[in-house]
Amino acid sequence: MPLPFKHLVSTRQLTRKDTDLIMSVSADMEQVLKKGGSDLLKGKILASLFYEPSTRTRLSFETAMLRLGGTKVTADGLQFSSLYKGESVEDTMVVASQYADIICMRHPEQGSAERAAKVSSVPFINAGDGPGQHPTQALLDLYTIQKERKKVDGLRIAMVGDLKFGRTVHSLSYLLGLYKDIHCTLVSPKELTMPEKVTSYYKEKGISFTETDDLEDALKADVLYVTRVQKERFDDPKEYERLKLKYIVRKEFAEKTKATIMHPLPRVGEITNDVDVLPNAAYFRQAGNGIAVRMALVAMLLGKA
Repeated sequence: MPLPFKHLVSTRQLTRKDTDLIMSVSADMEQVLKKGGSDLLKGKILASLFYEPSTRTRLSFETAMLRLGGTKVTADGLQFSSLYKGESVEDTMVVASQYADIICMRHPEQGSAERAAKVSSVPFINAGDGPGQHPTQALLDLYTIQKERKKVDGLRIAMVGDLKFGRTVHSLSYLLGLYKDIHCTLVSPKELTMPEKVTSYYKEKGISFTETDDLEDALKADVLYVTRVQKERFDDPKEYERLKLKYIVRKEFAEKTKATIMHPLPRVGEITNDVDVLPNAAYFRQAGNGIAVRMALVAMLLGKA
């Protein structure tokens, strides 16, 4: 079950047929994980290129490859790569394509993934390009929503926090446009509201949405998707400090809602630790789902699923 494209750069390239297929193969990969893995990708090499800090995305990509019997080579941090010497993303990709069968890359510059994919001779996956896109996070978010709520169509999704720079909420929004009867509640300070490019997409796809600065407006949501305010996107540290804990999901709030609580992690105080024990706190399950989804993606892009 290969995908109808060679590279995964953006969620905007996906159709509902694509997401249904990825969700199905991800469920199959969960069963493979329960059996301890397989040798499906034996002899295949993943180039794991992370030029911006990452824990979950990097580890889950590498774990996915290893669980399927493949192996990986890595580059970690701009300062330890030839990019630090001034090498272009394009040249790095041309070389890496000769070393590996598939490449995943995180890079701080928006648009870097598209540039990389244009010259890569092997399948390429965008693992985050600055404030741009993070398609694999969005797919594991979608998979989590489907597992936790048993459906996606007809849900009320509340997105909270940094909606301006948050590539995870942008990427997920473009996937939600593939589903029916979605309503989004967008909770943010006025300085961090959802960009017009996303709200225009909502209108184009018939997604109803409301914008508010009051967290209480998210209580009736089916899914509460919380994001951190991203320090690395701010030029002014004082502005970051002023906004970083504008919204905090505390246990008393979490107990009042029936929403599935999600977060792409890392959290930096926007969900208190005592929420972790609640049955609707799904963010650690969400992180775990990344392995099965990324197993599905590498296998499908290599034509091995």
